[in-house]
Amino acid sequence: MNTEKLEEITQTQSERIFHIDFRLRFLGTVTRSDLVSRFGIKEAAATRDIAFYRDIAPDNLVYDSTARRYFSTDAFRPVFDHCPEHALVALTTGVGDDSIGRQKPLLANETPMLLSIPNVDVLAAITCAIHQERPANIRYHSTSSGTTKRTIVPFSLISNGLRWHVRAYDRKHSEFRDFVLTRMDSAKLDAGEVKEHERKEADHQWNRMVELELVPHPNPENVAHPETIALDHHMSEGGLRINVRAAVAGYLLRRWNIDCSEDHSLIGREYQLWLGNHPTLYGVNSASLAPGYTKAANQ
Repeated sequence: MNTEKLEEITQTQSERIFHIDFRLRFLGTVTRSDLVSRFGIKEAAATRDIAFYRDIAPDNLVYDSTARRYFSTDAFRPVFDHCPEHALVALTTGVGDDSIGRQKPLLANETPMLLSIPNVDVLAAITCAIHQERPANIRYHSTSSGTTKRTIVPFSLISNGLRWHVRAYDRKHSEFRDFVLTRMDSAKLDAGEVKEHERKEADHQWNRMVELELVPHPNPENVAHPETIALDHHMSEGGLRINVRAAVAGYLLRRWNIDCSEDHSLIGREYQLWLGNHPTLYGVNSASLAPGYTKAANQ
């Protein structure tokens, strides 16, 4: 790998070369069209950028004439340093995918420290599997079953506000599950085919949408001035209605400490919201994470 040539090009071209490196690492593929649509350049310029990248890192990519795109190789070594936090923001929001290295914020701010940051190599393997719709072989550490080797079919990243999960079909248990990214210490793409029952279209919890009716907590011990809570959440007519996937509803309810007891019985100033339509959680698997929720009461 000859990275010395990077010092000879402009900052604008450096950002395009970074984008090539980023897509190869986290998506496993890149085309000229990716550069044209992202940077608004001509195809000839995109061709030169890819040629430049091949010159400095010839072992990182190979052209597939059938797919008409470049794929990363098993010998891939990133040209740039990719920060996992920034990579996750770019992958999930599209913001910052052309930022080389670790950038300084535009304004002074303080964000709570993340205690759970995924391994960047594991993240790259999983995101490539998602993008290319391929299975992945992982070694996973569970608090209940210890360390196991599994083959999963991932299709989406999920953030619960504290850590990142992967929604995937688990071939070991023949069902869709959430896997914590930081509990994977290895991940590699699998060459096998994905079957129809393993795709997200077959994940009923993912495809089911539930409506949550959130209101200020009725107990004055929790909320003395409900109008303040209504202002916090832009409520109209005393409440807020939101639609979420059943697979992630529990994460939202837990993150915001929403009292999901049928009789709004949780006491504490951390419970400022109450779920007004308790029956909506019937059949929602992730409801087990919701504060105060009991399956028996819902049934």
